[in-house]
Amino acid sequence: MAEVVSVSMSGDIALVSIDSPPVNAMDQKVRAGLKQAFEQLRTRQGVKAIVLGCKGRTFVAGADIKEFDTGIAPPGYYEVLAAIEDSPCPVVAAVHGTALGGGMEIALACHYRVAHDGARFGLPELTLGIIPGAGGTQRLPRLIPLEAAIDLILSSKPMPAAKARELGLADAVVSGDVAEGALAFARELAARGAGPRRTRDQAVLGAENAAELFETKRAQVAKTMRNRQSPLALLDAIEAAVKLPFDQGLKAESAISDRLVPATEARALRHLFFAEREVRRIPGLSAEVKPRPVTRLGIVGAGTMGGGISMCYANAGVPVTIVDATQAALDKGMATVRKNYERSVARGSLKPEQMEQRMKLLTPSLDYAALGEADLVIEAVYENMALKKEIFAKLDAVVRKGAIIGTNTSTLDIDEIAAVTKRPEDVVGLHFFSPANVMPLLEIVHAKRTAPDVLVTALETAKQIKKTGVVAKVCYGFIGNRMMDPYAREAEHCLLEGATPEQVDGALEQFGMAMGILAVFDMAGVDIGYLTRLERKHLLPDDPTFYRPDTMLNERGWLGQKAGRGYYRYDSARKRIPDPEVVELLWAEGKRLKVEQRKPGTAEIQERCLYAMINEGARLLEEGVALRASDIDVVYTSGYGFPRYRGGPMFYADTVGLKAIYERILEFRRTLDPQYWTPAPLLEMLALAGSSFAAWQAGRGNQGAIST
Repeated sequence: MAEVVSVSMSGDIALVSIDSPPVNAMDQKVRAGLKQAFEQLRTRQGVKAIVLGCKGRTFVAGADIKEFDTGIAPPGYYEVLAAIEDSPCPVVAAVHGTALGGGMEIALACHYRVAHDGARFGLPELTLGIIPGAGGTQRLPRLIPLEAAIDLILSSKPMPAAKARELGLADAVVSGDVAEGALAFARELAARGAGPRRTRDQAVLGAENAAELFETKRAQVAKTMRNRQSPLALLDAIEAAVKLPFDQGLKAESAISDRLVPATEARALRHLFFAEREVRRIPGLSAEVKPRPVTRLGIVGAGTMGGGISMCYANAGVPVTIVDATQAALDKGMATVRKNYERSVARGSLKPEQMEQRMKLLTPSLDYAALGEADLVIEAVYENMALKKEIFAKLDAVVRKGAIIGTNTSTLDIDEIAAVTKRPEDVVGLHFFSPANVMPLLEIVHAKRTAPDVLVTALETAKQIKKTGVVAKVCYGFIGNRMMDPYAREAEHCLLEGATPEQVDGALEQFGMAMGILAVFDMAGVDIGYLTRLERKHLLPDDPTFYRPDTMLNERGWLGQKAGRGYYRYDSARKRIPDPEVVELLWAEGKRLKVEQRKPGTAEIQERCLYAMINEGARLLEEGVALRASDIDVVYTSGYGFPRYRGGPMFYADTVGLKAIYERILEFRRTLDPQYWTPAPLLEMLALAGSSFAAWQAGRGNQGAIST
């Protein structure tokens, strides 16, 4: 096996090269190789400078995340980076691709940095609930201004090479071969006899304003990163760089890092890191099954969803034909797409010429025959079974053989939709989330007769348009909306019990949800869920309180933001304003229906909504609708605003303890409507066994495999 770290000479310049594909992660082998290389070079005669670079498509792009659970095998990060920084001759980092996390910390430990103009530098550790733990918090503010260092790490976003040069992080930026550029830089250093310029020996830049700056940043973090401990701990670590000598600052950083790694926040975020990679692995689906090519897309429906989905594919360079029933609908849809792109141009995230290129990929049409050459056609009309069946019958007649037909339904039976075609094996559910051009989740619904290569294509096209595709089987609402149903049911019932909309949403947002469910209904349109329930009225419980607030708002035309009022009133900027009239209306209705006026508090609102959701998730696992508990967590953190730092509903349930949740559900069965509070058999079994959803998933292996 080739060595992952090699040393060669170019005259009197040593070249240390890391070659550990795919991303040169700083795992134990790379650390050991670097330590050995720099120890050998320390005593080698005639070496005037060292260039440290990487083979492949990137510089070191992170650490081995598994080590946060297994432990860091020696040599440790501090030991290796000290060996680099201690070099008696200057060390130049040659950075291309991305220098992230441990990779950027390597670059910081080098004495000089030469970057390719397409390179990016970043310390994204907060996305994993930890801090840069290999000297990043101590070295970065010695190379760039303190506030810029704080902002870079808090944002977790990579910095482009030009900005790195402007701030002083990069000493030079080159457009050609970065290895050659770094070698030339090293030769120039050697020619003028320049020695090491150790980062640890430099002063923190901007330390004179540190006290005021840290006060401001702590207030900012408390507001924007509520409930999280790692951002505040990060500020403590960076503050140590200001207040302490370098070696003591490293010890402070190490102690903080050691405390964070095993904490719930970090475990939750690591769980999601691996869960988001696991979703593409479908038990029972052979690796021999290959995707069908998707080079042309068809869309039926030019509304909000159809336009958003079209943008996803245009952004990926795929031509899209959009069909709708009227020219007015097409014109409105195309104008909305252009307006969305213009916002991106105004923000500077898209160039005007890129907008025009993408708009040229979109072709509106009134004729279904225009979809004849598409490889994938996605129906994106509103939730009405009769309408969707009518459309699928038309598509069956015009779409070419071998093309895939997807439906963007969020709740309806895809087997029933597929049955109107002569090719149900080519039909799949592709449930995008609004706004489709922004939200990262794509629920892929595997119907009874969906062909294996169609399922693989759906997973591949999710990747093609940079979505996280999660596979579910057919049931009402699939994973996300089915679990949302009991969650929202409890939220609405709390209103009839004397809680206000702001109390309910406040409790959920205090837990960490991106938006309270009542505000979500107002944003989406209160009529959306109402009309869906009308479609399945015969399946609803015989309970006059069931989603009664939604019904009452619909009866009055108070449909949310689009009407200027719903659960809240809205001003011209669509800011939420409490509405006493709604509160009185719903309280009076609760009393009329003889609902006990419990006036639930924050803890009860959170428990009822979340435990109802978790209980339904357990049923989805029993039924095989969701393949894994971790898939549910990905759905909820990617598409429903569940806080990532809590790991998703099923991970969160494990942190609370399934026995505690089970006992609380039994208590709700005694004190609330018992028809809604029967523990799922899986939840009961695991709770009584003292087990967890994670343990259940680990013991499943390939059980619940997709039948192909």
